[in-house]
Amino acid sequence: MMDLILWRHAEARPGQEGEDDLLRPLTPRGEKQAARMAAWLERQLPQGLRTLASPARRTEQTALALGRPFKRRAELLPQGSPADLLTLVRWPQGRGAVLVVGHQPVLGQTAAQLLGMPAAQCTLRKGAVLWLRQRQRQGENQTVLLAALSPDFL
Repeated sequence: MMDLILWRHAEARPGQEGEDDLLRPLTPRGEKQAARMAAWLERQLPQGLRTLASPARRTEQTALALGRPFKRRAELLPQGSPADLLTLVRWPQGRGAVLVVGHQPVLGQTAAQLLGMPAAQCTLRKGAVLWLRQRQRQGENQTVLLAALSPDFL
């Protein structure tokens, strides 16, 4: 059994012309979103969790709100793909739980792929979490949606 928790970065400042997109910080609202979701996650997350984050500033700030160590991984940058993400976390062969702090559209595309939906039909709001579990039932792999939560509902 493996859990994959997808956490989209919280609200970031809009990009400025000529600015490096990876340097955009969270807004004050984004900082509050990250803190609310981190408090909820902290109550739910299992021991032994691995946390991976895109090296973009806004994702690092979101991950820092959790107060746990995390690894920055280039595979999670905005131009990444669901295949990159799933290979990185070792889905579905991995064990335990992995929290990925990343970006749209790759988080939504990954969730859509795992849930058998068209990629364009799954979007995560800023600061939201999707918690998926891979399990085997009667010899078949299944993906179960355990939670879908936006910081606006906390």
